[in-house]
Amino acid sequence: MKQAGFPVWLWVLALGVFWANANAGFQAGIAVRGVTPDPLLPVSGGLGPSHAVHKKEGELTVRALVFKDDTTAVAIVSSDFLGFPSALGNRVRSRIKGIPGTNILIGATHTHSAPDCYAFPDGKGGTSADLGYLDRVCNEMVAAIEEALRLVRPAKLRAATGEARGKIAYNYYAEQLYDPRCHLLQAVGEDGKPIATLVNYAIHPEVIGADAGILSPDLVGPLYDRIQAQGGGVGIFMNGAQGGMVTADNRAEGGGEHRNWAECVRIGRLLADESMRILSGAPLQTEPRLFCTSRTIHFPVDSPLLRGIMKASPLGFQGTEDGRISTQLNLVNVGNAQIVTIPGEALPNIGYYLKRNMRGEHRFLFGLTNDAFGYILTKEDFGSFKRYEYVTRTSLGERTADILEEAVLRLVKESPSP
Repeated sequence: MKQAGFPVWLWVLALGVFWANANAGFQAGIAVRGVTPDPLLPVSGGLGPSHAVHKKEGELTVRALVFKDDTTAVAIVSSDFLGFPSALGNRVRSRIKGIPGTNILIGATHTHSAPDCYAFPDGKGGTSADLGYLDRVCNEMVAAIEEALRLVRPAKLRAATGEARGKIAYNYYAEQLYDPRCHLLQAVGEDGKPIATLVNYAIHPEVIGADAGILSPDLVGPLYDRIQAQGGGVGIFMNGAQGGMVTADNRAEGGGEHRNWAECVRIGRLLADESMRILSGAPLQTEPRLFCTSRTIHFPVDSPLLRGIMKASPLGFQGTEDGRISTQLNLVNVGNAQIVTIPGEALPNIGYYLKRNMRGEHRFLFGLTNDAFGYILTKEDFGSFKRYEYVTRTSLGERTADILEEAVLRLVKESPSP
């Protein structure tokens, strides 16, 4: 029996494949691409010229985790850089088929031992950023997202929150003023084996630092290795509200700091072990719902320093005529977890406030995501203490936190609960 010259059994098979794909339920996939420059390039720890390097410890990567269901696809991307501005991120988004650009969240681990992605002025009228290398990074990021999308398969979800114990992080400005909570997502395949484990924790990965002559993912590299070795699948790290200055606790007894790869390994492994411990009792969510929305928000660029950097950068930062800059703000619900992005380094009190007003059992803040506009501190803290001179100078302005908080709270209110 045939229909219009096409065998009925082929029609049935095609319909069955279509129906299976259209009703696949929750799926997850992850992919990794190496982006270590060869030959090595200078590394950036912040404003100003980059620092020459003579060796590497670990490998730099970009990682893409894709969640998908019958109607929605979301990509969460992590890159081993100080920050990844939308001037580059939008290049990546424009090339992706199958996921709307507004559903692609691109963050940075904030290692201080990787090449400059901002094209900071080098003090000689130019920049030490390698534009060809940045093109390569964008290409590898596109490839990682596309591969993760191809690799999606039926999955279940674990979500967990708990305090990470041990000597991992502290606030360099005020020792106890940091968020010790570690937030975890784990996608688990139908075979019961983890596909990926996402770690969301606030910390500066600057054990080694920019002036040590070493290119490195810092503590995040050993974190990834340990997660895989512990059976957690492929690891992906998204930073949190680590501004002012929530950093790795590499303090040495008697004073000073351990600034070496061995200390990166110690802290990275400990954070991985704590992550797996916190996840161990989390129940499997068999049909987690997925939701993603975004808004464009605008910030005044009041800082002459940052205004000058954006104007001089060859990357083409998109500002508005009235002295503002815009960026993408995302809210994602997955299972009983809610995720909100922060385009910079928010101080811990801002992080606590936002989490307190979010919804869902587990509340994630992805710092340095979709942009990294320096430090974000409240107007009350802005320029108020000598200790905050640096974070004030490298902030867009005193209105940044108010604008961010208002936008997040509105987005939370307008979105469904997880």
